[in-house]
Order: sequence, then C-alpha cells, then structure tokens
Amino acid sequence: MARKSFADSLTGLALALARNADAWTAQGQDGTYDGETIYDYIDGAGEVYRAYNMRGCLSRRYTAAGEPAIVLDIFDMGSSEDSFGVFTHDREGKPADVGQDSLYRQGWLSFWKGRFFVSLYMERETVAAKEAAFRLARAVDSLIGEEGRKPTILGRLPREGLEDRSVRYFHHFMILNYHYYLSDENILDLGRETDVLLASYRRGGKRARLLLVHYPDPKRAKRANERFLAHYLPEAGEKNAIRLENGKWSAATRKGRLLAVVLEAGSRSLAEGLLKEVEKGP
Repeated sequence: MARKSFADSLTGLALALARNADAWTAQGQDGTYDGETIYDYIDGAGEVYRAYNMRGCLSRRYTAAGEPAIVLDIFDMGSSEDSFGVFTHDREGKPADVGQDSLYRQGWLSFWKGRFFVSLYMERETVAAKEAAFRLARAVDSLIGEEGRKPTILGRLPREGLEDRSVRYFHHFMILNYHYYLSDENILDLGRETDVLLASYRRGGKRARLLLVHYPDPKRAKRANERFLAHYLPEAGEKNAIRLENGKWSAATRKGRLLAVVLEAGSRSLAEGLLKEVEKGP
C-alpha cells in the first residue's frame, strides 16, 4: 500500500492541492502574505491574525462558469495553540466535521488542524458551490498530516456549566476588548507571552464570564492582579467579590503565575465559587 504524503508548509500545501474542484478552477497565481503584507489582503482583519502570531497566508481563488467564486485562505499560525486560538475568535456556525474542529455558516466554512487555520468563503452560496467548498476543505484537511494539541490552560477551566462554544483563547488585550471590553489601557499586561482564556458559564439560572491569564512568572501575575484590583475593583480584597454598578458581581484571585478574574457573575456565590474551583485545579 502506498504511503500517503502530507504537506508541512504553505508551499507544500500549494503544490499538493489540486487546482480543480468539481467545476471550479484556480485562477491566476496564489497570493502569499506574511505578518506585514497581510494588511494588503485583508486590512480589516489583519491585526487579528497578527495578534495570534501568524507566520504566513496562502490565498487561492477558484471560479466556475455561472457560479460564485470560492476563496480559499490557509494561514500558518506557527503553532497548533494559535491555530486553535484564531479559530475560537469567531465561533458562529454549526460543526462541519472537517479538521480538528470546524464551523459552517452560510457562505463560509472554517476549520483548524495542526498549526493551520483554513477559511473558505463563497461569494454567493449555491448548492454546487457549497459542495465544492466542502470538497476543497476535506482535500486540505487530508494534506495536513498531524493534528495539534490545544493550549494547556484549557485544563484550568471549571467544567460545570461551561458553555464550550464561548471559549476564546488569545494573547493580546485587543482581542479581549473585542469580546469583552475591559479598558482602553492594557491593565492586565497581556501580550505575546501571556496565554488567556475567556469563557461563559451558566449555573442554576445564573451566568458568569471568567477570564484566566497565565503569565511567564509569578511577579508579573502579581502586578497584574494588583493593577486590576486598583483599576476595576478598588474596594475588593484578594478574594472578596464586589457588586458592580450593573448589579453583577466581580472578583479576582491569583495562584502562582495564574490570574483568575470573574468579570461579571449573576450572584456572589457564583463568582466566588468559580474562583475557588480554579484555585483547586492542577
């Protein structure tokens, strides 16, 4: 039996991926972009990919007579953790059974596998275009050899009441503010070296938003905790929840290099309970 070959780079994927999919044919040369030139291609979203340490992007446009174009973008994110992370930036859609995880909504299919994030956009959805897009997605999936691991910080999330599709993984405060506005300033000192999770919970009819930040060292975590309390919860002690102006509860605690913040919760017991569960974690 012949051994299946895999591609481990954007160049390898470009060479291995067929330039035809059903009635669709690749047009012109592939576009290739790095962290600087990505703005020439997708100006509005370029900063998002840069925030996840994008290494490169391969873009290919497929066309067919009388049918909408299909745009295939493959992003090399440098690590499976950041591939997973950029996938979690937009979690609207239904599972599509491609790659390690995937989402489909009208006109758009995305998935992640290994260090690659893949996007297929149909300029107008038709039955034939959707079938071709899925065929292309599965072809790319089959060419990416190894699956990748998810961020280890995911193991620190309490499981009870967790809304799985709410989980976002990132590094920069720009991404935090996109999903939950905290401050114009980077009061938590987020950056390339920080691993961050934002997640929603529902327990007993109450909801909560939990933020976890893993820092390179305990001193940086301690400073971030102190700054957060000073700016956001000046009346709180290290583990005491405070009621916000909107009636929700907020609290923060630190354990070594890990900072846990309940940004808002429907009750004091929910806020304090989530922090205790994080503290008891591995």
